[in-house]
Amino acid sequence: MVTTSLKQFPHVNQPPFLWPAEFEWGNYAEAMSAAPFARYYLNTAVMTLGIVAGHLALDTLAAYALARLRFPGRNAIFLALVATMLVPTFLTMLPAFDLVVRLGWYDSWTGLIVPRLADAFGIVVLRAYMQTIPVELEQAARVDGAGRLRILWQVIVPLCRPALATVAVFSFLFGWNDFLWPLLVTSDDDARTIQLGLAVFTGKYSPYPQLLMAGTVVAAIPAVGLFLVLQKALVRGLAATGVKE
Repeated sequence: MVTTSLKQFPHVNQPPFLWPAEFEWGNYAEAMSAAPFARYYLNTAVMTLGIVAGHLALDTLAAYALARLRFPGRNAIFLALVATMLVPTFLTMLPAFDLVVRLGWYDSWTGLIVPRLADAFGIVVLRAYMQTIPVELEQAARVDGAGRLRILWQVIVPLCRPALATVAVFSFLFGWNDFLWPLLVTSDDDARTIQLGLAVFTGKYSPYPQLLMAGTVVAAIPAVGLFLVLQKALVRGLAATGVKE
């Protein structure tokens, strides 16, 4: 993908196939000017950051309640959350789309973000990790006069950084690479995300694979970069969530 994006058009299907005979950096500038990629990037960044922030905040609150608080029906609620992960996404798409249209959120950042602010996968991962944290730490904080929220944000959350990194990476990849939901709730080119923009770009510039690959590389850089930065924390978080459950 990268090497093709740096080839001149006549050399795309000619040897050497892997390494460009001559680097054509202008393909990136031409691809960026051929479509409003800056707008696509902005929409995708706002949507993805909103989803990541929602997952980290709401999933953490829900996971803490299910891991630490004692209340009737706690296990039943958790099993119901796990059961939602078995429901095909397509079954919930149409009702969610209908709500977005009725609320006037079509072609807006609100419609892209709000219906996906919480995630059952994140709750399961964070709950499993929180159960590995010794209860004695919370008890010591209570002796010092800390309340539930203070214990959560000052004791539990700092210890859950590997699990939070795991949730953040998966949420980012989910939001950045999502295609179906943005396709449903947007039709205006100014509201499109990077994946929808690439689909339109593919239709217009499919005869020019070097431009298509340049646009794809630009779209993939944030996700690849985030994974490389957080991969150690991601591995630690995934490994720790399987210790006790």
